Amino acid sequence: MTAVPAFAAPAAGVPLERTTVERRAVGENDVLIEIKYVGICHTDIHHVRDDWGRGGFPLVPGHEIAGVVAEVGPGVTGYQVGDRVGVGCMVDSCRKCENCRNGQEVYCTGGGLVATYADTMRYTDGAPTQGGYSTHIVVDERFVLGIPEGLSLEQAAPLLCAGITTYSPLRHWNAGPGKKVAVIGLGGLGHLGVKFAHALGAEVTVLSQSLRKKDDGLRLGADHYYATSDPKTFEELAGTFDLILNTVSASLDGDTYLSLLRIDGTMVYLGIPEKPVSANVGSLMMGRKSIASSGIGGIPETQEMLDFAAANGIGADVEVISADEIEQAYDRVLRSDVRYRFVIDNSTI
Repeated sequence: MTAVPAFAAPAAGVPLERTTVERRAVGENDVLIEIKYVGICHTDIHHVRDDWGRGGFPLVPGHEIAGVVAEVGPGVTGYQVGDRVGVGCMVDSCRKCENCRNGQEVYCTGGGLVATYADTMRYTDGAPTQGGYSTHIVVDERFVLGIPEGLSLEQAAPLLCAGITTYSPLRHWNAGPGKKVAVIGLGGLGHLGVKFAHALGAEVTVLSQSLRKKDDGLRLGADHYYATSDPKTFEELAGTFDLILNTVSASLDGDTYLSLLRIDGTMVYLGIPEKPVSANVGSLMMGRKSIASSGIGGIPETQEMLDFAAANGIGADVEVISADEIEQAYDRVLRSDVRYRFVIDNSTI
């Protein structure tokens, strides 16, 4: 075990503070990563403030990790010292169930995925997991991703969560040429949803409360931009979209947004609303429409996403901050005052 510098929340609702966290010795199939950057995800804030009642303090957040390999175990075959790598929302799974064997570890049915933080290594030593607000992390090579040279590490970090969260449903529901895709919300998730949908060849529309970010949306690749505060939007766009990605957590009128789908269209929830989602069956029946949701994506698909991003010049729009600015960044995230993802420079930890 090795103690490394980290930022941790000592208790719920308490500001993060400098500390150290224990990292296990590098095992047979392990990769030691020197973390260069870590993205701030809204999930970090929920955990730090214990909004979901999961506890687990002291807690080191961070599951959008980008760095460089510092050491590898003797059994590692996919990485070597100096490689650019990333770690996303999971660091283990049962590896035996059908989903794990098919590269869908995020949907592990043999005990569930092991989250990068606020979890335990239930398949090995039972130790608590601690995330990327630290200088180093040790991860089994099966859950390490290669970051192509075409991506800067700071822009790649948010792809490990926000990127795959939007890419996976776009691929699953076959977004591409001839398809019309709407993205609800232009934030940390939404801005990447627009970039990926555009690069896949779909016709992309942003649906936002106002036109305040319209110039950004068009710059990012949207073909159209509408304000949902204007009732005429829903009249004009009725029956338009093959796929709607809902990237916000606010409760929406399901029937109103389902009216925007064409026959066989699907509305996919990527955020988790506080209240249960509801819709009249008639809104689904008249058009054979669907409501769905989607997780992050398995390891193979996440690697595919990173390779696709590099090939198409897609990175997150980021604001790099020092570790001393985490609390201010959290407050700004809650005010939607970021375009479009905060990333911590881990050299400042």
